[in-house]
Amino acid sequence: MGMTEASESLVLDVEQIKKLLPHRAPFLMIERLTDIVPRESATAYKAVSINEPHFQGHFPDYAVMPGVLIVEAMAQAAGALVVHSLGLTGANRIVYFMTIDSAKFRKPVRPGDLLRMPVKAIRQRGPVWRFAGQAFVGDTLCAEAEYSAMISDQPQS
Repeated sequence: MGMTEASESLVLDVEQIKKLLPHRAPFLMIERLTDIVPRESATAYKAVSINEPHFQGHFPDYAVMPGVLIVEAMAQAAGALVVHSLGLTGANRIVYFMTIDSAKFRKPVRPGDLLRMPVKAIRQRGPVWRFAGQAFVGDTLCAEAEYSAMISDQPQS
C-alpha cells in the first residue's frame, strides 16, 4: 500500500479518539475517524443528538447545530489525524486553533443527522498545519472552512 492510499481497515472509534484528543463530552465533537491517509486526510463522523446541551438554547423550537461547533468538529478531525499520524498518542499534546478562513454554512444540521466530515491537509510548516474541511449530511454539503492549528505540549498545571 502506498503512502497516499487510505488504510481502509483502520477505523478509530470514540475511545481511540479520546487517546488522541484532550476533548471530552460534551465538547468531543467526533465519534469515528475513517479513510485515514497519514499526514494527508481522513473522514470523521458525528451522530447529532437532541440530547446535546447546546440544543437547549440553539434553538428551543427548531434545534440547529451551531455552525461554530461544526467547524470545531472538522478541526477535531484534523487534530486527531495529525496526532495519530505523528504517533503522539498519550503524549500530552494539545491542538490550538490559529485561523478559520472561508467558512460557509450552507444548510442547517439538525438532531438525527449523521455528519460526515472529510478533512484534507493543505500544508504543514513545523508544528502548524492548515486544513480544508467539509461537513455533509448524506450528499448535501452543509458547511466548509479552511483552518490552521498548532500542535503544542500541553501546559502542566
